[in-house]
Amino acid sequence: MSDSIDIVNLSKAFTIRHNRSNSLKSKFIGLFHKRYREDVEKFWALRDITLAIQAGESFGVIGRNGSGKSTLLRIIAGIYPPSSGQIRMPKNSRVGAMIELGVGFHPELTGRENIFLGASIHGLCRKEIEALYPAIVEFSELNDFMDTTMKNYSSGMHARLGFALAINLNPSILIVDEVLAVGDEEFQRKCQDTMNRFKAQGKTIVFVSHDAGQVAKLCDRVCVLDHGKQKFVGKPVVALDEYHKLLH
Repeated sequence: MSDSIDIVNLSKAFTIRHNRSNSLKSKFIGLFHKRYREDVEKFWALRDITLAIQAGESFGVIGRNGSGKSTLLRIIAGIYPPSSGQIRMPKNSRVGAMIELGVGFHPELTGRENIFLGASIHGLCRKEIEALYPAIVEFSELNDFMDTTMKNYSSGMHARLGFALAINLNPSILIVDEVLAVGDEEFQRKCQDTMNRFKAQGKTIVFVSHDAGQVAKLCDRVCVLDHGKQKFVGKPVVALDEYHKLLH
């Protein structure tokens, strides 16, 4: 098996229901009145994406809102299955994902409990989690809030704990979405330094951001998505130029 992330003719569709019928009565009325009839629409978030993200590469994904960036990251992270096509991950790879605030966290559990839950989902035993726990707390700078339930965390606190957990799992592949934008400037700089260190260690990074400067500094190659379609893959400078053409 290849050490690269191989994405071949990948597409993802979602079913959107309009006028959803929740009862037998509403379904019956819909047979006679079109405005009450449930209408099912298929929305293609991604169409025919083919990429090979090499081991040790920092790979950026950019595009306008709704272009399919986050959907692609969720498929790479194993959160969504593709509707068609294939994605092949490196054997024995460990993925650290910071994709959406709150994903993998239970709002009724404390920060401490969520660290143990999240790490156990990635296959770590209790002894391994206990060894990692101090480093996770130190990076997040949330020591005073570890016994507070996650539903009382701000979006910035969610980001801090999520990123701290993701990078301390010692992943071979780090996936980061725009969610880091909710953190303060000092925390963003700390995360940027961590990703630069991961890059220097030869780890694979898949990164989504609207910040052109961050993309240009961090990424070796960049994919431009538009309306779910792959428009360009190549050097950051050229990719950003192609992206700006789509905006005008």
